[in-house]
Amino acid sequence: MIKKISRPDVAIIVLTRNAGALWSQWISGIQQQTIQAGRYLVLDSTSTDQTAQQALAAGLEVYSIAAENFNHGGTRQLAAELCHGSEYLVFLTQDAILDEPESLELLLAQLMDKQVGMAYGRHIPHPQASLIEKHARSYTYPETSAVRSKADLESLGFRAAFSSDVYAAYRASALRSIGGFPEHIIVSEDSYVSARLLLAGWKVVYSADSSVRHSHQYSLLQIFRRYFDIGVFHASEATLLRGIGKPDKEAWVYVRSLITYLSQRRKRLLWLAALQTLVKLIGFRVGKLYRYLPAQWCQTLSLQKAYWYAEPNSWEQSWLYGEMSRALKPKKLSVPSSLLKPSVQSLRSKPISAIS
Repeated sequence: MIKKISRPDVAIIVLTRNAGALWSQWISGIQQQTIQAGRYLVLDSTSTDQTAQQALAAGLEVYSIAAENFNHGGTRQLAAELCHGSEYLVFLTQDAILDEPESLELLLAQLMDKQVGMAYGRHIPHPQASLIEKHARSYTYPETSAVRSKADLESLGFRAAFSSDVYAAYRASALRSIGGFPEHIIVSEDSYVSARLLLAGWKVVYSADSSVRHSHQYSLLQIFRRYFDIGVFHASEATLLRGIGKPDKEAWVYVRSLITYLSQRRKRLLWLAALQTLVKLIGFRVGKLYRYLPAQWCQTLSLQKAYWYAEPNSWEQSWLYGEMSRALKPKKLSVPSSLLKPSVQSLRSKPISAIS
């Protein structure tokens, strides 16, 4: 029997949208953890399957927002504010499965050092993942843990600022100190936050001992769109990234590692790896030039459709994108008690005094 450790100061947060077959595994993984958190919050983008119902049956709090108003930064900011009383915020995605009972305990242990602003864990690929994807996981999330600080930006560049909120724990006070998650960002909100934390003097920890099972199998079109969005991020956040380092050199180090990896295991996959690399490069370069493209083209090429709205089209999007820059200031969020029940709460009309 697993001995539970009560942590009322911890909130577990997951963003969902039609979580599918893996969702029951996600719930089981959370339930088997040694850590018993104070809050378990699901922020759902109007799923049409049984995601919300399964979460409620497991005793999780569920909030619903319109899918078209999802934003990687703003929605996480909203979730953080709904857990405003928690000292530590653990973010996961719906496809990040906790197989080891002590994973959360090991990740949160990294925050015992009061200089650590965030910690993120290792990604172990699914057994059925392709060799190319397995290499991506092992390269990006190695077996050795690492602690990074502002001093590492000079030597490691962009690599020092990399992190993943697929599975990450944040010190709420550190997050507040940098203004929280960016209110309107296309992707890479995790690396944006870790970069800001490092520049502000906080430490970022990669904990190889704490892991989740997580990997993807993208088509070439999905790869192009994903890297188009990453290119948009690098163009949009050029000012911040200039102080960190360019990603291009790191990319070629990865390519050389992939060639070696496949050459030793399955050479016939080298052509596919080369094609995927070319698609990534083209997507990234086109994304960096997004300002020169028609808005409709950008929305078509992007995976993140809602990002391209010219103006907020509802109070909800306006709230997320317009007011959230103030949300993680030292002020407290005043949310009506009626919104804090363990049932589906649909944020379709603006809560009274939602931001104090």
